[in-house]
Amino acid sequence: MKKLIVIGGGAAGFFCAVNAARKNPNLEVTIFEKSNKLLSKVKISGGGRCNTTHELFEIPSLIKKYPRGEQFLKKAFYQFNTLDTIEWFAERSVELHAEADGRMFPITNNSATIIECLLKEADRYKVKIHLQTEVKKIIKNNSVFEIQTNHSALIKADYICIACGGLPKMDMFNWIKQLGHAIQSPVPSLFTFNMPKHPITTLMGLSVSNAVIKISGTKLKEQGALLITHWGLSGPVVLKLSAWGARQLADRGYQFSIQVNWLGETTDALLRADWSFYREQFSANKMGSKYPFALPSRLWLFLLEEAAISPDTRWGELKGTNQNKLIQLLTSQVFEINGKTTFKEEFVTCGGVELSTIHPQTMESKLVPGLYFAGEVMDIDGITGGFNFQHAWTSGYNAAKAIAESAQ
Repeated sequence: MKKLIVIGGGAAGFFCAVNAARKNPNLEVTIFEKSNKLLSKVKISGGGRCNTTHELFEIPSLIKKYPRGEQFLKKAFYQFNTLDTIEWFAERSVELHAEADGRMFPITNNSATIIECLLKEADRYKVKIHLQTEVKKIIKNNSVFEIQTNHSALIKADYICIACGGLPKMDMFNWIKQLGHAIQSPVPSLFTFNMPKHPITTLMGLSVSNAVIKISGTKLKEQGALLITHWGLSGPVVLKLSAWGARQLADRGYQFSIQVNWLGETTDALLRADWSFYREQFSANKMGSKYPFALPSRLWLFLLEEAAISPDTRWGELKGTNQNKLIQLLTSQVFEINGKTTFKEEFVTCGGVELSTIHPQTMESKLVPGLYFAGEVMDIDGITGGFNFQHAWTSGYNAAKAIAESAQ
């Protein structure tokens, strides 16, 4: 009986293990997980609901959601994509539903549904699971792998799938580098922007549904929902920017300035063209209580204060200098960012095993036959919205299929 060891008990590792065991009953499959928890990211993703995938079915559009790995994924997604994920879970009585923004969750809105499904599959196909088992070294001896863990005995396997997730430090990849694989240095992706003690943080909890943020001195620009937090700025628009700018922002030591357009695509010029109409329409109204923008009232009052405008000022009485300042704040307010916040359990890493050394259709190493990769340990990461889980399912499935066929 051939043996497969899957290193990592997260989404990618589980998907590889259960599919390999299902496709080839003569394969003995074991998962090694170094912590004492299984599927920990699945559990907390999407606020405990598990953002399982995204309602984006065209592969050319889907691959655009990955700052790193786009061309590699193009080949991988033709094997297994978002439609396949939905179908796979549906076949196991787990229905997914899409929200307005395309994110897909189990209809129970509970990540336990996904976890229970995967655990049930593991049990059904007799996948063995060893917790608190950390791999220290892998040696290829002819056609057999010898695995050294934190426990004493050497374990032998015919196939290995490394699905240990994103590793935040370069030295954590040493056991993979010893197999000959080059590593793109890891830096965080999907983080929020810190603005320590900035007055706007007093508005924590407020959100604007359609803001545009540019990072000064770069071509980086994103549009979407923006959330003000007690440490700075967050929300999908910030997370997307952090993904696309992961390396550039790391190089800057997370010290940079941004311009926020609170009005989305309304430019300075467009706003100036409309301003005389607003002044006329609201002429007798106090600016603090009547305004034409879809902004939370506390944010509007904050911007008035920043422009040195009293809320009791009537629109018809607004002075030119204050008007110019307010227009500038609305369309390109500048903030200095000093640091980032990553969510420990949910962090995503930019960097990992170089893709040029992996076959995208099978996830097999081009350097070490019988060695496979799945998930975030590779230099692939997506923006927020279910795309990182989709890559986990795709790479786990493709590896499983190739291993199961090879072990026939």
